[in-house]
Amino acid sequence: MPRKPALDPRVTPPAKTARGQADARRVPTLASLRAEIDRLDKELVTLLNRRAEIAAQIGQVKEQQGLDVWSPAREEEVVARALAASRGPLPPETLRLIFRELMSGSRSLQRTLRVASLGPKYSYSHLAAVAKFGNAVEHVPVGSIAAVFEEVNRRHVQFGLVPLENSTDGRIADTLEMFTRLPNLKIRAEVKLRIRHCLLGRCQWGQVQRVYSKAQALSQCRHWLSKNLPQARLVDVVSTAAAAEHAQREEFAAAIASRAAADAYGLNILAENIEDQTHNITRFAVIAEQSEARTGHDKTTLLLRLPNQPGALAEVLTCFKKADLNLTMIESFPVN
Repeated sequence: MPRKPALDPRVTPPAKTARGQADARRVPTLASLRAEIDRLDKELVTLLNRRAEIAAQIGQVKEQQGLDVWSPAREEEVVARALAASRGPLPPETLRLIFRELMSGSRSLQRTLRVASLGPKYSYSHLAAVAKFGNAVEHVPVGSIAAVFEEVNRRHVQFGLVPLENSTDGRIADTLEMFTRLPNLKIRAEVKLRIRHCLLGRCQWGQVQRVYSKAQALSQCRHWLSKNLPQARLVDVVSTAAAAEHAQREEFAAAIASRAAADAYGLNILAENIEDQTHNITRFAVIAEQSEARTGHDKTTLLLRLPNQPGALAEVLTCFKKADLNLTMIESFPVN
């Protein structure tokens, strides 16, 4: 049987080629990668400031032409173009957040907008306002939906943000009623916010005696509450953020609110995603004195007052059919 030749330990391995040594030198190190990040950051800062300078010039042109500082259609166009140009690895939602704050900061160079919403801060209305306008605006929390309308009507703020409807509970009656009282105010844009309710508190789950939240939030979690906290008393307050304030002050109290409210008020998250419907979405409206310019891809909201007689609604709906217009939502409610 043939034997394999033994290796001679005296034979030295071949020397590395110059190309092999160069390849070894090109392997990135932590220091070299961080240096590249630092270089890119400097370029980013230069480009961001150049962009801000142009945004300030745009503000001057808008002022000369009597145009509004905020153009939601244009901002959506900018974000859509950025998402289309991206090849990763940044996720689309991360890019969207970056551009939201970038445009918010650029807009503030033209004018600092004031936006009213149902407060205190970290309510879902406030979170929806941040989602639409970013953080470089003056957020004005008020105590009721009616107060949001009044702040806009009195020109104390340029915009207000109010809830229109929820996928679980339907229309928000207070908002629709205020549109009948102040019909001069218009809807400029909409915001859809995924609602993820959390149970927040300082005590243990089994110690909860009272659960505070806004009526709609309590309703959206009613089955979960009856199953998991049947002994607790449910208390309706003006907003989910106000509920978090109660839970912060009271020992055996809990609140139904957002994760952001837990961080803001120093509360523990006792349970997450307690809403009964998995896809719980609230649609908010941005209200203002002026209408938004037409884009050709618009959603229109009409408020009609009809006589209380047979056929009145059918007669109006016939007009939409003749014009070949599709209706995505219709609500009928009594006017006080």
